[in-house]
Amino acid sequence: VLQDVFLPKGFPASVSDDYVQYQIWDTVQAFASSITNTLATQAVLKGVGVGDEQATVLAATLTWLMKDGTGMLGRILFTWIQGSYLDCDCKRWRLFADILNDVSILMDICAPFFRVYFTLIVCVAGVCRSIVGVAGGATRAAVTQHQACRSNMADVSAKDGSQETLVNLAALLCNLALVPMVSDRQWLVWILFTCFTTLHIYANFKAVRSLDMPTFNQVRLHLAAQEFISDNTGNFPGVKTVNQREPVLCSESLLSVPSTSIISFF
Repeated sequence: VLQDVFLPKGFPASVSDDYVQYQIWDTVQAFASSITNTLATQAVLKGVGVGDEQATVLAATLTWLMKDGTGMLGRILFTWIQGSYLDCDCKRWRLFADILNDVSILMDICAPFFRVYFTLIVCVAGVCRSIVGVAGGATRAAVTQHQACRSNMADVSAKDGSQETLVNLAALLCNLALVPMVSDRQWLVWILFTCFTTLHIYANFKAVRSLDMPTFNQVRLHLAAQEFISDNTGNFPGVKTVNQREPVLCSESLLSVPSTSIISFF
């Protein structure tokens, strides 16, 4: 019954070989992110005046509207500038999105300590979070397309949503216990943030590393050609060989052999 509820129909034959490993790490990162997002939400609510008798509803509303408005603008600009590059380089952008998400959470937690710049900080955090939404959503679609082996992308996406909902529910139960504990203990907030952020980044790194994309993008082709040139065996490496060597923290411009050398070789 659980398999029918949370896994695509026909599993495991209907999904890619890296599906299980990716989903395990994706589940871990989603749980960690839910915990830290709760810490950030609590900090922002305190910052806008929840629990403060001197705070006004108008000031809190204006701050929240400015935060949402700058986030919307950031979403449009980022999509315009980088939208066409997200699917072919989904590993790197997926990891980038999750690291940027942690940065935005850190800014939200720090914002109440800088009352004069509180609105500015939460607006910048809102822009970061909107970029996370675009990059994370687009790369997730690319990963889902890769995982769906039987033209069942909708089923894979829907079951991924069910898995994430279950994880968020588990995190919600944990948050119900954690929030009363950390409300007056800022040191505990920083300990939890550090631990769960570390877990979040590590789980995301392992998740994108587990992906075995079936086609060449510019970076994977670059690596394969680089190995072909240096090997002198006449055997061009397959995409599976270079998948694990694909950098997820830097762009192809940082690879050791210039692209022009490989292009001129061909």
